[in-house]
Amino acid sequence: MVRPSQRKEMAQNLVKEKGLSIRFACQVFGISETCYRYKATLSGENLAVADWLLRLSQAKKRWGFGLCFLYLRNVNGYGWNHKRVYRIYRELELNLRIKPRRRIKRDYPGELDVPVAPSQVWSMDFMSDRLADARAIRTFNVIDDYNREALGIEVDFSLPAARVIRSLEQIIESRGKPAALRCDNGPEYISAALVEWATKNKITLIYIQPGKPTLNAYIERFNRTARHEWLDLHLFESLDHAQILATQWTWEYNNERPHTAIGGVPPRQLLLTA
Repeated sequence: MVRPSQRKEMAQNLVKEKGLSIRFACQVFGISETCYRYKATLSGENLAVADWLLRLSQAKKRWGFGLCFLYLRNVNGYGWNHKRVYRIYRELELNLRIKPRRRIKRDYPGELDVPVAPSQVWSMDFMSDRLADARAIRTFNVIDDYNREALGIEVDFSLPAARVIRSLEQIIESRGKPAALRCDNGPEYISAALVEWATKNKITLIYIQPGKPTLNAYIERFNRTARHEWLDLHLFESLDHAQILATQWTWEYNNERPHTAIGGVPPRQLLLTA
């Protein structure tokens, strides 16, 4: 299907080259004379919108239209209308292909509690990946459920309970102690060392129901973003390389990436207004 802007251009060429009347040319191509005579008054701003979208699509390869628009509106402060930005986004053919997923019917797990203040509940979980030489690595991720802020990502070949405790203590030194920690039933989390440490520090351990990852939805959603925007985009040469990129991406996630679940602002911005 030919867009109205393209039909307008063909009608103008017909009038210019063949000397036909504007009325006849509009009838031939099925457009109104108003459309034919219309001249855009915001073409300069449209170029600025297109330039921003192209730069964001290159720098943030996994961002779709929603994140790009929220970044321009809430992070950079531009007041451009979302319909206008989306029209330019479509014209530039920047749409991400979304792979359809087969829906599996599951029992409703119930509502997940939403903290009303920072450090009420932290969620933690592990992820796996590989270096360029095929050696397996693990990441230990911790977020604050209140504003979905990434508190830390630890990367190593092995992350036993002692290493988990050390990572949590490092985060507590800068952010303070949480009231509770939400986790699954992995061996590192149910170990006597972690239970003893949590009891000593008066931190409640919230274990989710086995086989119900939706009960730990905040960290699971974070893991998906980390996989999509960080792990899948890099080939790690070493542990140090992976840790450096993890630190860089964590800063971008907390300070620049809009989060739709907290009003379309970056996590650190919500923390500053709390």
